Amino acid sequence: MPATPLVLASSSPYRRELLSRLGIPFEHASPDIDESPHPNESAQRLTVRLAAEKARALASQFPNHWIIGSDQVATLADGSILTKPGTHELASDQLARCSGQTVRFMTGLALLDSTDGQLATLCEPFEVQFRTLSDGDIEHYLRTDTPYDCAGSFRMEGLGIALFSGLAGRDPNSLIGLPLIGLCELLRAWGLDPLEAAYRNSNRD
Repeated sequence: MPATPLVLASSSPYRRELLSRLGIPFEHASPDIDESPHPNESAQRLTVRLAAEKARALASQFPNHWIIGSDQVATLADGSILTKPGTHELASDQLARCSGQTVRFMTGLALLDSTDGQLATLCEPFEVQFRTLSDGDIEHYLRTDTPYDCAGSFRMEGLGIALFSGLAGRDPNSLIGLPLIGLCELLRAWGLDPLEAAYRNSNRD
């Protein structure tokens, strides 16, 4: 068990499932923040800022915790940002724009100690090379996976892998929204060994 309890600042079931893989107990709550980008803000700055703001938004609710915030932005080569589409039409348009292109995902991660305000952050890049997609490919995929709540209009943990010709990056978990390699680095830097914590949790009486 960690000396300081963990909280995931997210309503995403995908992030909760990822964090649960570490075998360390945690709570979760949904932060309420404005996710609008600032003028001329880069994707990297945006994701790190929003990850930190998500963590800080829960500091008063969890005053003696380590709070994990994460945020993700997907961009095309021209710098345009891909959003969570929300509708079939917008998702279809996004995938058509991604067809044959390399999409760069930037996932910001923040770890906040709410007892003293100490904050550690990082940004995890990951690139996805899309196959050339036909209209039929896009329609069949969207009707099957319905990824309308996912940045870039695909589910990495679902059928989305069939859209790609290649992946490049150190942590594919970042595509789902929580870079676990980076998180383990931040936890170890603060004195929490995830392996030891998971072992102790699995051997509780």
